[in-house]
Amino acid sequence: MRQTDGPDGNGVGSRSSHGRGAPKEAPPRKPSARSLRGLDWFVFCVADVQTGFGPFIAVYLTTQKWTQVDIGLVLTAAGLVALVGQMPGGALVDWARAERVVAGVAVVLIGSAALAYASAPIFPVVLAAALLHAAASCVLGPAIAAISLGLVGHAAIGERFGRNARFASIGTGLSAGVMGACGYFFSAQAVFFVTAALLLPTLLALRTISATEIDPERAHGNMPRRRANTAPVNLRSLLRRRPLIIFGGCILLFHLANAAMLPLMGGVLTTRSSTWATVLIAACIVGPQLIVAIFSPWVGRRAQLWGRRPLLLVGFAALPVRGLLFALVTDPYLLVIVQLLDGVTAAVFAVLVPLTVADLTRGTGRFNLTQGFVGTMMGVGASLSPTFGGYMSDTFGSAAAFLALAAIAVMGFVAVLTLMPETRPQPE
Repeated sequence: MRQTDGPDGNGVGSRSSHGRGAPKEAPPRKPSARSLRGLDWFVFCVADVQTGFGPFIAVYLTTQKWTQVDIGLVLTAAGLVALVGQMPGGALVDWARAERVVAGVAVVLIGSAALAYASAPIFPVVLAAALLHAAASCVLGPAIAAISLGLVGHAAIGERFGRNARFASIGTGLSAGVMGACGYFFSAQAVFFVTAALLLPTLLALRTISATEIDPERAHGNMPRRRANTAPVNLRSLLRRRPLIIFGGCILLFHLANAAMLPLMGGVLTTRSSTWATVLIAACIVGPQLIVAIFSPWVGRRAQLWGRRPLLLVGFAALPVRGLLFALVTDPYLLVIVQLLDGVTAAVFAVLVPLTVADLTRGTGRFNLTQGFVGTMMGVGASLSPTFGGYMSDTFGSAAAFLALAAIAVMGFVAVLTLMPETRPQPE
């Protein structure tokens, strides 16, 4: 079977390990409404649990009289584990072949880390908890994607990833408000007790997903009904696939341009409107989350009809526009409106990144490992971005920093436009 632009980027369909053209995928088994709702609520609850970390850690440890150096050491160590653990985490999910079990263990470890934060805020315990949380998160993301793909198959995975993004966005927004209120009315420590308590509804939601409805081959990027003769593609062959390398490079450029924009804009808002800075920053976070919640399923449906590249180009194009406007706009309230463009890119990337990875790994058995590779590219770009943006801002001013970040974003857009092939399988 020939395709106009296959995952190998050479104009033909992907090849199996036996050298034959990739066979037509069997019609997916329709999962039950109970399992699909269970996945919705599991994604929602996982977002709730993960929201308990992030900026709440720095606030909590500051109230415990920690120095900024010690806080920085803990966050840096966790960041390094999160970066290095992306590919091993994906490989573990592919190896385990028990997606619900892996996801459940990861959630328990994250809940345990939250309980450790709340119960014993001393350096060795907090450091161990931070490392445990980072390692478990490296496994949990690929496990959710594998459950999704195993339930609905490649034909429906675009809309499924859109639903995942919607429920994750809603969960993040609601839990941020609830945990902020807990921190205000009770204590910063209460945030982590609430996070640990969310372990129970998260596991209950996971249990409603039927394990028998998750196709174990499809969940890892293989085709169903080929289980006896299909061997996973080895890592070296996988990383030689030109479209995958191009996609990873584009993702790195995007996050190199994106990660520093909101922190830099937060500094600008603080200098221009110190009284309302925290409120405006909150609006900058909540606004894009609403856009993600509203539009992510639509993005998933359009990706199945239009292909991946048009929507990827929209997501990449919104970033340089946002950077340019940040450099030119001075009114603090207009900056909040400009930040809504981040919702456009977030809605696109929440769906298109795992969907493109699913396209590129179809028939390889390495879906989750490849997610780890792309996640590593994200982490590298996001790690370098604040340093680059901060240097440009301190040396040349905030406007120059935003323009430099926008220039990098333009490079990512051009790379997608000129190098990235369409990865959507040709309709049978």
